[in-house]
Amino acid sequence: MPATITYLTLGAGDLAAAKTFYDAVMPVLGWSRFNEFPGFVAYGPDGVGDGQTLWLCNPFDGQAASAGNGAMLAFGAENRAQVDAFHAAALAAGAVCEGPPGPRPHYTPTWYAAYLRDPTGNKLAIVHDRPEDDA
Repeated sequence: MPATITYLTLGAGDLAAAKTFYDAVMPVLGWSRFNEFPGFVAYGPDGVGDGQTLWLCNPFDGQAASAGNGAMLAFGAENRAQVDAFHAAALAAGAVCEGPPGPRPHYTPTWYAAYLRDPTGNKLAIVHDRPEDDA
């Protein structure tokens, strides 16, 4: 059996701001906060910690959190409308747009995505890559 990604962790420069941001945008994908303790907050599908999860934290080394140059976390969307809704929710919650929702046929003929940065500067993508008839 191939390995799976169990969780992803992003550093947060301001954990309270990160929590406010992700509390606003993750429900668009059916994810919500399922755990929180000092220095950490976690999100998962349906608000449970089963399967893949996302953790936000203050870096262990005590240094400032920073976004990785070239690093990006991409979420899969069920349809183009979900891409649009996630992007809108993210902008309303303080994200910076790095590419509005739209087709990117240079990737695949059906690639529809939006790109943004969270309050710490982590780059996020939301992608739907199926013909809209298959959504």
